[in-house]
Amino acid sequence: MKKIFLTLFLGNVFLSIGQNNSANITGNIESTFQYLREDTLIDAKLPPEKGLINSYMNVFYTQGSFKAGVRLESYSPHINGYPERFDGTGLGMRYVGYSDKFVDVTLGNFYEQFGSGLLFRAYENRSLGYDNAMDGIRLILRPHTGVVIKGVYGSQRQDFTKGIVNKAEGIVRGLDVDVNLNGIVKQLKDKKLNITFGGSFVSKYQKDANPLLKLPENVGSYGARTAIRFGKITFDGEYVIKENDPSADNKYIYNAGHAALFNLGYTKKGFGILFSAKSSDNMSYRSDRTQSLQVDLINYMPSMNKTHTYNLVASLYPYATQLNGEIAYQSEIMYTIPKGSKLGGKYGTTLNANYSTAYMPNQNTSKYNPLDSTGIAYTCKPFDMSSTLFWQDVNFSISRKINKSFNIIVSYFDIRLNNDVAKVTEEATGIINAHIGVFEFGYKINKNHSIRVELQELMTEKGKGRDKGDWATIVAEYNYKSHWSFGFQDQYNYAHPEEYMRIHYIIGTVGYLQGSSRFMLAVGRQRAGLFCVGGVCRNVPASNGLTLTFTQSF
Repeated sequence: MKKIFLTLFLGNVFLSIGQNNSANITGNIESTFQYLREDTLIDAKLPPEKGLINSYMNVFYTQGSFKAGVRLESYSPHINGYPERFDGTGLGMRYVGYSDKFVDVTLGNFYEQFGSGLLFRAYENRSLGYDNAMDGIRLILRPHTGVVIKGVYGSQRQDFTKGIVNKAEGIVRGLDVDVNLNGIVKQLKDKKLNITFGGSFVSKYQKDANPLLKLPENVGSYGARTAIRFGKITFDGEYVIKENDPSADNKYIYNAGHAALFNLGYTKKGFGILFSAKSSDNMSYRSDRTQSLQVDLINYMPSMNKTHTYNLVASLYPYATQLNGEIAYQSEIMYTIPKGSKLGGKYGTTLNANYSTAYMPNQNTSKYNPLDSTGIAYTCKPFDMSSTLFWQDVNFSISRKINKSFNIIVSYFDIRLNNDVAKVTEEATGIINAHIGVFEFGYKINKNHSIRVELQELMTEKGKGRDKGDWATIVAEYNYKSHWSFGFQDQYNYAHPEEYMRIHYIIGTVGYLQGSSRFMLAVGRQRAGLFCVGGVCRNVPASNGLTLTFTQSF
C-alpha cells in the first residue's frame, strides 16, 4: 500500500510539473552521524556498530488547492540516547489534501493542536525523539470570518520499527471550535478590544482487555477557553475536564481529571510583565492506557518555567512536567532602562527577572477507602496546593551594550528541584539546590570576525541534595564572515565528592554554512543527563566521539 501511495504521489508530482508551472515543491533534509568510542571513566559505551545515523527527508508539494507530502526516515541504527522504538528505513509520514478559503481537508498523517494543547496536541520534536502524528482525517472549516471549526479522527503513531510505522491501539476523535467576536460582530471590527472564545471535545476508544478490572472503553474530555486583548493587555485562559480514565500512569484509579491554564500580560515599549498559572490533576491522557513516558500521549501539559539556553542551567537540573498533576506559577518582568540615561548608558540596559514554581496538588484521601468499589482514590480541587515542592527557579539577568562592538550579559539562577519526584540523578535525594552564575560577552572585531564567550559556574548546597558537587563551564565561539564558526566547550566537575570523577567534558565544534546548506562537526565528551524541551524530556547517555550533522532545505 505504501509503495502504491508513493508511486501515485510522485507520478502526480512530475505530471503536474510538466503541465503547470504553478506547481511548487519544497522540503528539507537532515542527517546526524555519530562515530563513538568507549570511555570507561564516564561510562560511555561503545555500540557494536560504532557508527550511528539518523536521517530524514521531507518533500512537500502544492499546486493550486491540492497539497501532498511525504517524509522518509532512516535509523541505521539510531543515534546515541534515541528511543529504542526508532529503527530501520521507510516512509514515516504521508498525506494528501485540499485547501481553499472555506475548507481544508487532510487525509493521512497530520499534526494539530486544540487551544493550548491541554486536550489534544499531535506534534513532532525530532531532538526529543517524539512524534505522535495522527493517521486519519482532519477537516478544517471556515464558514465565516472569525470562525474556525476543526475535526480530527484517527490513530496515533506509536513507534517506527524495521522501517514501518506502528500505530497505537486506541482511536482518537476530536472537535474544536474557535470564534473571534471581532470577525462576526461588525461593531467590534478594528476595535482595540479583541475577544476570542473556543471549545473542544476529544474522546478516545480502546478495547477493554483487562481481566481484573472493568475499564471504560470510551473516555471523553471537554473544555472551554477564551483570549482577550485590550491594547497592551492580554489575557487567555482554558479549563478542561477528562472523564475517568484508569491507566498505568494513575495506577488504575477511576478519578476524573482536570486542568486549568491562565496567562495575563502587559507590554509596551521597553517594559513587559507576564503572570501565568496552571493547575492539573490526573491529566495523563493516552490512546493506549498501558504505555508510559512519552508514548501515545493525546494531550500536552505546557511547562510553567522559563526555557533556559545556558549549558549548566538547561542540562544539569531540568524540570519535566508531572503528568499526574501539579500546581505551577510563573511570573516574569522585563524593563529596558532608556538609552542616553545615566543608568541606561548610550544604548540602554535591559533587566529581566523570572520566577517559577511547581507544587504537588492537595489530593485529599480522607473520604475514600482504597478498596471502595467506585475506584475513586481522592478529591482534588483546582489550585489546591500541597506543601510538597516539585520545582522552583528564581533568575535575573542584566544585558548591556557597551559600544557598537561589545556587549555583556550577567545572569544568576537559583534552582530547587525535588529529585524524589522529578528525578534527574541517582546520586542525591530530596531537594537539590543549585546556584548558577553566568557571565557572557560578545565582541565584533570587524565585519568579518566576531567572538562570544560564556563563563558559567554551578554550586550545589551541601547535604542529601549535593549530587555531583560544583561545576564550571566555559564556552567560546568564533565566527568568520557568515560561513564559518568554531566553538569550544569545557564542562568541568571540579568539586565532585570522588576526586577521580573530577572530569573535563570537552567538546570542539566546526560549522560551515553556505546558502541553505549547513554542516556541523562536534568532537568530544558528552555528559549523561536529561535533554528537555518545554517540560518534555529524554535521557541522553554519556558518550565520547564524533558527531556530524548536515541540513539542507529546498
